[in-house]
Amino acid sequence: MNKISYKSYLNDRLKQVDFHGQLTYPLYVQVTFERKTIFFKSYYFELFSKSRYALELPDGSVKGPDMEQIIEKENEVIRFVIDKMKDGFSLEAFKKNYAYLSKDLCDVTEFDFITFLYLFFDNKEMPHMAELIKWGTLQLVTYDLIMDFKKVLKKALYNELIEQAFEKAPPYLQLYSFMMDTKKWPMLCLSAMEWDNMETVRSFKEYVELHYPKLKSTTLIAQVNSWPNYRRKAL
Repeated sequence: MNKISYKSYLNDRLKQVDFHGQLTYPLYVQVTFERKTIFFKSYYFELFSKSRYALELPDGSVKGPDMEQIIEKENEVIRFVIDKMKDGFSLEAFKKNYAYLSKDLCDVTEFDFITFLYLFFDNKEMPHMAELIKWGTLQLVTYDLIMDFKKVLKKALYNELIEQAFEKAPPYLQLYSFMMDTKKWPMLCLSAMEWDNMETVRSFKEYVELHYPKLKSTTLIAQVNSWPNYRRKAL
């Protein structure tokens, strides 16, 4: 196979952007094969630019992920895609596989889960709670909001919410909970690349059976496998 070269780099040909209070050039990816080169925006730079990845410090300042960690995550996925393609490599197929395998499953399942939450509380004739969810999740981690709901909602209402979510919503809650159990800030994501590993699926199954014993783990796994079908907000 012809040599494939790649790099993740800060694109100083573009304007600097705000990255959790710091100005920086956007992160891009460059891949070269058979004397042809493609350039595209880093998925993880866009992902980790979201406000949910900012940590507010006691002095009021904000800290975000280190760029080195994001570059490392990018390169990990790039290497994985190249190894997976082996002798069938092409730049077009690489870009498609990269776009698929780099996706954060917590991110791609969140939008439809938020929609479910909005409709759940709206149907309960709690329109202000529905609006809180609609606007609050623009800045807050949806999972964190659910954990607070668990503390303040009546147990019967919270249990009904979880049961209906299992039937009507993507498995965002279970995925995020599992991810939080296995990852450390700031790299709080669970990529399709990681889900491609049967060991990850097995660990998820065990986690769900322990923490969500009333839910069928096989159904949740099937829901996760259907992640490309969920709607999601543009990065």
